[in-house]
Amino acid sequence: MNIVVCIKQVPDTSEVRINPETNTLIREGVPSIINPYDMHAIEAALQIREKAGGKVIVITMGPPQAESALRDAVAMGADEAVLLTDKAFAGSDTWATSYTLFKAVEKLDAHIIICGKQAIDGDTAQVGPEMAEFLNIPHVSYVRRIEDVSEGSIRLQRLMDDGYDIVESSLPVLFTVVRELNEPRLPSLKGKMAAKKVEIRKLSAVDLEADAEKIGLKGSPTQVLKIFAPEARKDRKILEGSMEEQIDTLVHELRSLKCV
Repeated sequence: MNIVVCIKQVPDTSEVRINPETNTLIREGVPSIINPYDMHAIEAALQIREKAGGKVIVITMGPPQAESALRDAVAMGADEAVLLTDKAFAGSDTWATSYTLFKAVEKLDAHIIICGKQAIDGDTAQVGPEMAEFLNIPHVSYVRRIEDVSEGSIRLQRLMDDGYDIVESSLPVLFTVVRELNEPRLPSLKGKMAAKKVEIRKLSAVDLEADAEKIGLKGSPTQVLKIFAPEARKDRKILEGSMEEQIDTLVHELRSLKCV
């Protein structure tokens, strides 16, 4: 069984800066991490392998430096790592990204594909489901528990606003995960040694046999026109005193603003 995990290297949110001239994220000199939701996806894949056997393959699309994220995943216990890197991929929106990842997954004979529910730098939650559509396979979003895995099927709990659904699907299947699913493990010494030696497989647009009209900026039907930080507001007050005093102050302030 091949279990493929799609991860993304993202800027550490505590260090996010925006270029005021171009209105784009400044990535140079900013620490990068594996997207936090993807850490839970890696852990899910490792647990499935421990229960049902198979091989965990981690893939990402990005510049050459994204290789470090793949090595971190191998340090956690992944068996193989694949980097999709090509200048032709630059500027990809979620649709072009999904298409590119789909072309890679096609070559990996995947039985289970796992993604974090969304990336913290975009928060679209679109790539996983879009990949499943390209692959023409079932997908389940917001998985909070894996109940059972067999050779031909999987049973999952899908998080809902008022509880959860139990969904059973045949394989192959793609699902996205939420933080409630598990607690990602720390890399072992053996894993760290393996990560230093592992050969990262690199695939270009040509290797993927991707349609040039469907990748990168050229293949992206949407484009980000502007990124900006909300302006800081100064009309803030910190309530002090006992709980009763704070409530009285709050009610007085709301009344003065004619909110109540």
